[in-house]
Amino acid sequence: MPFAPELRTHSQKVCSLYKAACRLIESYYVAKYCIRYHQVILRNEFDKNKCVCDPQEQRRLLWSGESEVFMHKNPIPSAKFAKSLGLAAGVAHGRVVEPPDWVLDYWHPLEKAQYPEYFRKRECRKCEYIRKWNSGTLY
Repeated sequence: MPFAPELRTHSQKVCSLYKAACRLIESYYVAKYCIRYHQVILRNEFDKNKCVCDPQEQRRLLWSGESEVFMHKNPIPSAKFAKSLGLAAGVAHGRVVEPPDWVLDYWHPLEKAQYPEYFRKRECRKCEYIRKWNSGTLY
């Protein structure tokens, strides 16, 4: 549901804001006790406003929290997750490279002979794909 923000409830938005703010704190501090100290202060700020009942005030608080997180965003975020993408790419991003299918066409016949059933099915599927491509019914 990350591509449908209008379908998220207010409480879901507040939870994701809290998580983003916690990740922001983790990106600025290294020592665990500093991180925990600032996260406790952050939690206290969220708890102060959890009893607000006015929808306009709730939206205003959410907007101000999101803008504050945006304004304090770390320009060089640390990579926390192994397979994360982007500027803070994780240590395992792109580690396992899947070779494209055409590489199998260049295998030696002795290598192909080790997997006869697989290559027999593969040749049938390639012929079927080429036939569909030529007839224009592939897509």
